[in-house]
Amino acid sequence: MDHPFVYTAPAARIVFGVGSLQHLEREIELLGAERALILCTPQQRNQAESLARRLGDRSAGIFDRAEMHVPIEVAHSAREKAARRGADCALAIGGGSTIGLGKAIALDSGLPILAVPTTYAGSEVTPIYGITKAGLKQTGRASRVLPRTVIYDPTLTLGLPVGMSLTSGINAIAHAAEGLYAQDANPVMSLMAEEGIRALGHALPAIVKDPADIAARSKALYGAWLCGTVLGNVGMSLHHKLCHTLGGSFNLPHAETHTVMLPHALAYNAAHAPAAMRRIARALDSDDGALAIRNLASKYGAPVSLQELGMQEQDIARAVELTVSNPYWNPRPLERSSLVALMARAFAGDPPITI
Repeated sequence: MDHPFVYTAPAARIVFGVGSLQHLEREIELLGAERALILCTPQQRNQAESLARRLGDRSAGIFDRAEMHVPIEVAHSAREKAARRGADCALAIGGGSTIGLGKAIALDSGLPILAVPTTYAGSEVTPIYGITKAGLKQTGRASRVLPRTVIYDPTLTLGLPVGMSLTSGINAIAHAAEGLYAQDANPVMSLMAEEGIRALGHALPAIVKDPADIAARSKALYGAWLCGTVLGNVGMSLHHKLCHTLGGSFNLPHAETHTVMLPHALAYNAAHAPAAMRRIARALDSDDGALAIRNLASKYGAPVSLQELGMQEQDIARAVELTVSNPYWNPRPLERSSLVALMARAFAGDPPITI
């Protein structure tokens, strides 16, 4: 190796495969838990009720108010319900919003989380949490919020609409892409990052072609696991800072924002992280990774502009100011004028260019 590194493997139990939800009761028992509070969004209430019926007395009830960016008021309500119902674990079924709520509960209570992802968000294998308070999203890392067990059952993603599958998958690619040029990158995570990007790059077009393709769904979920694991082990950079700012302060939708911003953030960093860019491009069978991701979105109908997501052009300056006022480490220094130009291109939906 041409540089020193530190690699620490966090403990997490992964149960992967078609039909693996059948092991739910066993996995709750292995946590030493007896009563699970089931977390979900209002849209996934039916899935939560199905789990509650299945668990019977092991269910401590359902909290169905999970929402994007985890407003602190929602987190407090969920924590109170968990305590009131005597829950000794949280069962989070859904995507990043639901799993993020589980993490918010665990942050203060230490309640173990069993995650059942139904999207490709990847947050189920990270110790990263985010809570929005007074219009600002605060993020952090804490080992106690990392779900103890994750059940990956590809059949649970069959109902994920094609559009959401695409943006959720590109969101996952973002985790791995930034992991390749992270300040604390290491060769183990880089291997996982490239493999995760490759898996999703192949799976997403197949899902668009046939949403019921269980092999493609399995490959996408496998890629999401790898990409999420990268995010959980190394640091974040400009792309994630921009997305956290746009989500927490402007309430833009999470996965769609990642989809729009990733090509532009990669182009911004390209000259300062050439080895990472070569790996991203190779994983996507392309000469230009940023453009390949942009084309993946535009070819299949995913959003490519912030304007589509409801952002106002006059908010660009404030978004840049929030980004540079408390930045994440980035391989290229953050330059206000260049970031304003980047945001303007992302707002308009222009292709990524090196700025």
